[in-house]
Amino acid sequence: VLAAMRPRAGMAPAASRLPDGERFYALALRTHITTTHSPEEAHRIGLDQVAAITAEVDALLKAQGRGTGSVGERLVALNADPTQLFANDDKGRADLIAYLNGVMAAARAGMQSYFNKPPAAAMDIRRVPPAIELGAPRGYASPGSLDGSRPGAFYINLHDVHDWPKYTLPTLVYHEAVPGHLWHGAILQETKDLPLLHQNLYFSAFTEGWALYGEQLAAETGLYDGNPFGKVGWQQSFLYRAARIVLDTGIHAKGWSRDKAIAYMIETVGLTRSAVENEVDRYCVWPGQACGYKMGHTEIARLREVSKQALGQRFDLKGWHDAVLLGGSMPLEVLGQVIA
Repeated sequence: VLAAMRPRAGMAPAASRLPDGERFYALALRTHITTTHSPEEAHRIGLDQVAAITAEVDALLKAQGRGTGSVGERLVALNADPTQLFANDDKGRADLIAYLNGVMAAARAGMQSYFNKPPAAAMDIRRVPPAIELGAPRGYASPGSLDGSRPGAFYINLHDVHDWPKYTLPTLVYHEAVPGHLWHGAILQETKDLPLLHQNLYFSAFTEGWALYGEQLAAETGLYDGNPFGKVGWQQSFLYRAARIVLDTGIHAKGWSRDKAIAYMIETVGLTRSAVENEVDRYCVWPGQACGYKMGHTEIARLREVSKQALGQRFDLKGWHDAVLLGGSMPLEVLGQVIA
């Protein structure tokens, strides 16, 4: 069947090429960002954020003596710096995972005083099984079992170890593990009066937005202190999540080709080509989902500032985290009502 279909398959990746495709994409976008922003509005937000974050990365790189070339070119050069690379073999993979475990242990210790109920559950870091790594995402989290017998884990794709320069790894831990996905999931599973449905609902903008907020919280609480290139990795993470908004809307609403999307990502974010191809293919087959991350983070961060302004000296960060997390994942529009 696939062989018969292949001659009729086109090269255009856009959802808009499909019957009623523009309407489909608008609905897919709304499903994932859980706001009413149109594809054009989201595209503009993405471009504005790319410009602002690029300026932040530029300043961080210049502070480390890396001021020549575009931001993307300098990040590509940093990716190839031998001091940032683990060996691309089984020992290098083991060393990389050991480094991640050290970062996670420090993060768990550092986050205890910023939450009223820090979770007690165990959390693991594992390699994506080699049998599936060619088609798997670069990294993803898997929650623990409801009865607590299996710990939550985050998986890192180590098909090519050089896809993961060392400066990018702390941010990966803060996003996927602590205080990001695994921390969030463990808090929900340890909140016993929360209905089972609300422990397991998933809204992309909320869940991924929280994980990006976790990266921000890690910076605010000093987890990047003494690691200037780690701060570069954090801002690069924000940059490529902002670029995702541009790319997803560019592909599905503006007719961008796969090649144009790959070139934009490399030039803007400085990821390796193999990592970028994996990312762009994901955007092609999952319309709207990639926009949820930075759109979600932007709204969560905005709501925190609104809360600070409204409460003044009465604002309590631990209590605010309770207000955001203890009801479970929800649409951003509902989160705004909860925070209000």
